[in-house]
Order: sequence, then C-alpha cells, then structure tokens
Amino acid sequence: MKTVEQHISDVLRLVDPLEPIELDLLRAHGAVLAEQVDSPVSLPGFDNSSMDGYAVVAGDLAGASEEHPVRLPVVADIPAGDASALAIRSGYCARIMTGAPMPSGADAVVPVEWTDGGQASVAIGRPARVGNAVRRSGEDVEKGTTVLRSGVRLGAAELGVLAAVGRKAVRVHPRPRVVVLSTGEELVEPGSAIGLGQIWESNSFMLTAAATDAGCAAYRRGFIGDDPATVLETLDDVLSQADIVVTTGGVSMGAYDVVKEVLSRLGTVHFDKVAVQPGMPQGAGTLGESRTPIITLPGNPVSSFVSFHLFVRPALRRLRGLPAGPPPTVRARLTAPVASPEGRRSYLRAVLTYDGGAEGVAYSAEPALRQGSHQLSALAETDALIVVPEGTTALDAGSVAEVVPLPALD
Repeated sequence: MKTVEQHISDVLRLVDPLEPIELDLLRAHGAVLAEQVDSPVSLPGFDNSSMDGYAVVAGDLAGASEEHPVRLPVVADIPAGDASALAIRSGYCARIMTGAPMPSGADAVVPVEWTDGGQASVAIGRPARVGNAVRRSGEDVEKGTTVLRSGVRLGAAELGVLAAVGRKAVRVHPRPRVVVLSTGEELVEPGSAIGLGQIWESNSFMLTAAATDAGCAAYRRGFIGDDPATVLETLDDVLSQADIVVTTGGVSMGAYDVVKEVLSRLGTVHFDKVAVQPGMPQGAGTLGESRTPIITLPGNPVSSFVSFHLFVRPALRRLRGLPAGPPPTVRARLTAPVASPEGRRSYLRAVLTYDGGAEGVAYSAEPALRQGSHQLSALAETDALIVVPEGTTALDAGSVAEVVPLPALD
C-alpha cells in the first residue's frame, strides 16, 4: 500500500497554481496575492493630528499647570480634509480635528481634555512634548516600502492596506472552481421520500462546504447512479466549469464501483490502496484534453471527510498559490486509549482542548467514542484527528500523540 505522504505527493503533482487575474479589491477578498505591492506614497502622506485638540508650539506651554494654565489666542479652525496651507507662530494656536493636517510652525497637539475648550482663546493646563498627538508623514509606511508580498492571503487587514496605498484592483490567483459529485444508486436527494435500502445523500453537501471553507468556489453537481455511460457523460459535462473535480463513492473493489470502472479505462486516473484508516481506497489523475485534475474519494462519509483533509485540501492550497503538503499537527495528551489496525496510519476523531501546556504539552485530545467510518454524527462533534502511526496498534491514555486540528476556514 502507498503511504499517506506518497499519495499526497502524487496528488500535488497533478496541480499547479491557477494563472493570476486582476480583480477589484472586494472580489479579491480571500484570494492569494500574485504580485508584490509597494506603496507609491508615504502613509500618512502628511503630518496630522491623532486627536481633537489644539495645534501649538510646545515651547509655549513650559510650566503650564491646572493652577496656572497658559492662555493662547485661537487663530484658525482646521477640520479633517482641510487643504489650505495654514501656519502659526509662537504665542498662538489653532483648533484642530482628528486627521487634520498640522499647520506649519506647530510641533504638538494638546488634547481638548487638557483645556477649557475655548474657541477665541484657550486655557491649557498641561505642558506638551514636541510631537505629542502628531502622526508624522511616513510614520506607518515610507514611499516605496513593500506592504504586501506575493503569496499572502487577502483578508480584511490586507484589503485595508491595499486601499490605503491607492490600489483599486490587484493581481491574484483566483479561487479554484471545485465541482463535487457523488455516485450510488442508493442515494436520494434530501427532502425526498426514501424506500428500503436507500439513504439521503450527504457527502456532496459536506465536501462542497469543505471546499468553500478551503477558500474555493465550490459547486455541488449532486449525485449520479451507477451507470457507466452516465458517469462518464456527467464527468465530461463538468470539465468546462471545473479547475478540479472531486468525486465520492465507487472507488473500492466491488462489482458496482463505477467510478473506478469508468476512469480506469481512460489510463489517466490511477487507483491505489493507501495505508490509511479510514479511507484506504483512493484515486487521482486527470480528465480530458484540459487535463483537469480529479480526486476520487471513498463513499463512507467519515472516510470521505478525512480523505478530503488529507489529500484534497493540499491540492486546493496549491491551486490557490499557497504552500501545500501534509496537514500540520500539534502535540496533545490523550485522555483515553485508542487502537489502530496494524500497518495503517489511523486518523481518529477527537475533541482538542488547550490546557495551558502542562508538562510541555499544550493540548489534550479526547477521542470520540464512535469511530466507525459511517458514523457521520460523531464527526460533527469533533474538531481534530489523532494520528496513530502505521507501526503502532495502540496508544494508552496519557500518551502524547500528533493531532491534526481540523481547520474551519482557509
């Protein structure tokens, strides 16, 4: 059987970062930057006040106190956005609002709380140091400074920086288009009546949501039966709208494992047994002239979910232009014993808790009581996967294990 790392490596060889496109800022939210952004201006672009108060010459306030305030004439009001070139000299001041440009000659701002709030003249009851409450030009960013590097995911703060340096649009790797479909004659659309031997289809909803959480534009194609011609026709139909296709079901050794049957004929999709529990049967390859990547996952819900995080998510990260590889882990102390089949690496559902780093281990992991690959409800109660290595069949309570936190968003 292939190792987990081998299969991740094989999957990653199928994908490359998507070609960059230019998007307006809000449409670029969540995408990965494909260019370095240098600021064409300094930020702030001019000296300005950080609070409402009075622009003064700091030397005029030496010795000011509540008992003996210094009184200065107010010669101007300066609101934010004022474009006039104002100046003051020693012995005078100007009332100034937050964000307003500092008048020439002033070297400090006195907060209004230090004063009597006068308009024609003002009594100031405290001295101020030079530069008090003044935002200097270039204090945040000097002109020409790199503010964002290629490969950064564009969140709220990053979009704020781009707008602040005057960018209306930016080059990004677009969100990968992920098409998800399930196979199986036993599947019925949720909300419809079911008969004996039928189940409501859930995997495509779960995987479409997981792909969306992973920063992609995900589309649920729904499910198809076990007719080979229909499966092949459906796959061919979705290629035009997909950067990657993810299927679930039909990849084992059974007589009706139609995905494996159909795609094996093409010669571009390969099916393997991976030394992993749950999720041993896996497939990956490309489809059509466009060589669109396809990853085929097993049909058991938990197997499908675990396989997505192990094998699909790294591929989606690479398509987005992000570093990709095996999922990161943390060390956690187990609250109960766990078991694993010999020769396979188990990923067991658990609840991960930060407990302050007792004895050098920052987390504890409580294994779920139900670990069957069909037990989807237990999956919704957990947020991590305990890793039991291939050469280990059991870990005792109190043991320290590697644990994969299950990310909600990327």
